[in-house]
Amino acid sequence: MIPLVYDQINSWGKDDEFFLALLKKINVKSIADLGCGTGRLTIHFAKAGHEVTAIDPNEEAIEYAKVKESYGDVKWMIGDSTKLRTNAFEAIIMTANVAQVFLTEESWRNVVADAYRALKPGGHFIFDTRNPLAKAWEQWITDTTPDVAKNLLTGEKLEIWTQYEGFVNDVYTFYETVKKADTGEVIIREKMELKFRTQETIHDSLKQASFSQVQVYGDWEFEQATSKAKSFIFHAIK
Repeated sequence: MIPLVYDQINSWGKDDEFFLALLKKINVKSIADLGCGTGRLTIHFAKAGHEVTAIDPNEEAIEYAKVKESYGDVKWMIGDSTKLRTNAFEAIIMTANVAQVFLTEESWRNVVADAYRALKPGGHFIFDTRNPLAKAWEQWITDTTPDVAKNLLTGEKLEIWTQYEGFVNDVYTFYETVKKADTGEVIIREKMELKFRTQETIHDSLKQASFSQVQVYGDWEFEQATSKAKSFIFHAIK
């Protein structure tokens, strides 16, 4: 994630509407937005009346988030799931496929355990992830055009180029490079890595962490996911 351009190249979508609708449906007040990034969606949670603790390890992203008008109650924190207070939240949510940045099984088990610990009895753990069977990367590599944005401080036009390396030891690796559109000067280059876990693997990890119920929605509809879904939305209850 590159905070400088993240909000500009990630427009509002069906996934954002789904998360807001699901939180409204379960009628919770206190939530933790884990991996909140620049707060693009966090501020909408607050505007909807939720009391939000927003956590991300990226200090630059949190600085971008803090300057936004939230119209509600948000506590911004730099850190990870270990910072979650015990028995403190009615819901913990991870959006934008944050679940895929945990590259080892140990790191994934730890975040699931931290979420369980931090939820109140009956609390909800909600997150999305891509279905590996859909092979999203096959579509990604066909797009050879850059995303466009601008430097909000200088007004300069920017281009964001993506180079795909592919799978290395079951981790999908790619690079994002931000350049000045006029000169081609590289401003930022970041390595990105994603882990694609199957529906069964994630379901088992939630049950092993003692979540009592696990619902899996598919493709931003309130319907049970099938193996053909491109995205899974997990909803686990403590």
